[in-house]
Amino acid sequence: MGIFSSKTETLLGNKKAKYKFNEDKVLQTVKLYIDSTYKQHYSTDKIQATEFIIDSGHGEGFCLGNVIKYAKRYGKKQGKNEQDLLKIIHYAIILLGTDETN
Repeated sequence: MGIFSSKTETLLGNKKAKYKFNEDKVLQTVKLYIDSTYKQHYSTDKIQATEFIIDSGHGEGFCLGNVIKYAKRYGKKQGKNEQDLLKIIHYAIILLGTDETN
């Protein structure tokens, strides 16, 4: 997969990134959010709807559609809702995690 390739792993080498926009804290928040989604009621079945959609060959469109949906909703429904941004990131991560073309 593209995100886990050796090319990606060697981009920084041994250098530690110096974050300027709190990316380390944001990444921690994203991880906590994603972890929490696995405790919600719709993830307690044997297979999640997202898994079924991906297994059916419609994962890319589903993920991109949700990214667009939540991006368009941000700032409108419930104002600048952090949950919308977290959902955008989560669907992008799902797409990265399932993309086997790279």
